[in-house]
Amino acid sequence: MPEEVFVPVDGSVLAGELAVSADRPVVVFAHGSGSSRHSPRNRAVAAALQRAGLGTLLLDLLTAREERQDLVTAEYRFDIGLLAWRLTVTVDWLATRPDTGELPVGLFGASTGAAAALRAAAEQPARVAAVVSRGGRPDLAGDEALRRVRAPVLLIVGGHDPEVLRLNEEAAEQLGGPCRLRVIPGATHLFEEPGALEQVADLARDWFLHEGSEEDPPGTSPGQLGEGFPG
Repeated sequence: MPEEVFVPVDGSVLAGELAVSADRPVVVFAHGSGSSRHSPRNRAVAAALQRAGLGTLLLDLLTAREERQDLVTAEYRFDIGLLAWRLTVTVDWLATRPDTGELPVGLFGASTGAAAALRAAAEQPARVAAVVSRGGRPDLAGDEALRRVRAPVLLIVGGHDPEVLRLNEEAAEQLGGPCRLRVIPGATHLFEEPGALEQVADLARDWFLHEGSEEDPPGTSPGQLGEGFPG
């Protein structure tokens, strides 16, 4: 059963739900613009990761006051620097807990949250073991941050999301560590098509279990850039 947690930041707190596995990585979810820890798509992926024995942290990257203000002004949702810094603070916070302090950390970013996750990975090379982006905007992290990322990165894009696919292909060329690009045929940006989100969850599960645990994923080779989703 996930535990309600509060990560201290800026004299306030970020609310989250933490599920811990004793010997597996804990995956921190960075939601996209205008979303929160209640995102149904991220919650579905988190549930699949938990069933596989991974830990998860679904986190609001904005405080309650900021969320209310952002609904009116949209001033925070594209502040990648702020969101990335808060993810970095969260990774540090996990290191202070007795139940997560020794566990590898994975980052799962959706949409603009992927840019924040990649910047945080660049800042925390010793703690972040793997990153997954779902329909992400890695380009918003900036070329300098992308070049400093050392964790293995999996970029998942829908085949019917051509502009985001192009941006992911370009960002993949800038990433400083191992990277794979996986395209899910027929899927659009939100992966609402039947079975699309399940494929995202399966890919993320395998990436975090193997790359995050420093085991070789079956049928993959770290550092190789590839496309397509078998089956």
